[in-house]
Amino acid sequence: MDDEARWATARRLLHDETLKPEDRLAGLLLHLYAQWPAAISRLTVDHIEEADGTVRVHLGAVPVELPAPVAELALRQAETRRSHAVLGRTDSTWLFPGGQPGRPISAWAMGERLRKLGIRLAEARSTALFQLATELPAAVLTRTLGIDITVAVKWQRAAAGDWAAYAAEISRRAVEGRSQPG
Repeated sequence: MDDEARWATARRLLHDETLKPEDRLAGLLLHLYAQWPAAISRLTVDHIEEADGTVRVHLGAVPVELPAPVAELALRQAETRRSHAVLGRTDSTWLFPGGQPGRPISAWAMGERLRKLGIRLAEARSTALFQLATELPAAVLTRTLGIDITVAVKWQRAAAGDWAAYAAEISRRAVEGRSQPG
């Protein structure tokens, strides 16, 4: 998927009010944060936090701050989610409740919902990971997105991001900053 197509899909998910808000949020988590449907389906309301006007989502060990339009969708989903079960409709802690009471939507069902929006799952995730790997060190990808470090390093290499040079540059700046006369 080229970058232009990725951003066109992201804009559609952000602004197309004819799409279900939960599908829009799930699609954005895939397109912007490289999350597989299985990971998205396992999110609970506790993965969304709001403090001091900032909304964050916990995808890995370190939460990711959501930009305003995505944050609004996440908060709306956390507030209005409902189980799709015919019997025993109850509120659930799952951000994306499934058809069985107390269970999340299945990864397969989440993937189907996204495919019905015209989203190619593997292609969208690969494009997102490639872009993120050009911008962030592998360790940051691991901590924020919850992906394995070996996967993050492979994507970083594929994206030609050499973060050893990045770390050396940050270290060099720190040393120069201390040796500058004050």
